[in-house]
Amino acid sequence: MLIVKDNPKSPISEAYRTLRTNIQFSSFDNNLDTILVTSSGPSEGKSVTASNLAVAMSEIGKKVLIIDCDLRKPSIHKKFNVSNNKGLSNLLIGQSEFDEVVQKYTENLYVLTSGTVPPNPSEMLESNKMKSFLEEAESKFDFVLIDTPPVIAVADAQILSTMVKGVLLVIASGEAEIAGVKKAKELLDQVKANIIGVVLNKENINSGKKYGYYHYYYGRDKSKKKEELKNSNIGEAIS
Repeated sequence: MLIVKDNPKSPISEAYRTLRTNIQFSSFDNNLDTILVTSSGPSEGKSVTASNLAVAMSEIGKKVLIIDCDLRKPSIHKKFNVSNNKGLSNLLIGQSEFDEVVQKYTENLYVLTSGTVPPNPSEMLESNKMKSFLEEAESKFDFVLIDTPPVIAVADAQILSTMVKGVLLVIASGEAEIAGVKKAKELLDQVKANIIGVVLNKENINSGKKYGYYHYYYGRDKSKKKEELKNSNIGEAIS
């Protein structure tokens, strides 16, 4: 799941770094230090994208916090293989302090899992306590990345999009329905979310020549290229 960490020289890892660079250039005039990552529907790769982007940002010395705001079907703790006994929900109800629930993953990367699944996720995320917490986190970290449920499924992503500087919409190539993607954009537009870009996920590397050219350009011989294509999870690449 964390290919930027586990296979840093892969084309997919380079794609995440390109995404990181694009965000940095996008924020040249406006400081995009809080970014929400969502999708139109389930299983499009939003959590994987958010997690790898967090790792990529931390690589350049930025202090990064990734928050699992999917309080219904959390998964960030699985990506980073950390405990989810306590997290965001426990913080918001005053059961725990930030220092008690945040987990340091690397020198620059911190993980805040979802915590106990609450009965009222939308209300909890819309609370003044959540707004205050994000403002505080923004002052302590260079980047805050927020993983949310899909836009169409529930209102959580819409609610949180009003509290952040930018939104990334992840779309699974060949899986996402065009009508669903358009609907997701409409819902985000309704709350005046700042959609800074779209990530095309699950693009098949064998469907075009550009990835093969990447391998060739950087000096990989044909036999090694075939072996890499065979063994790596290239189908999960970001385009």
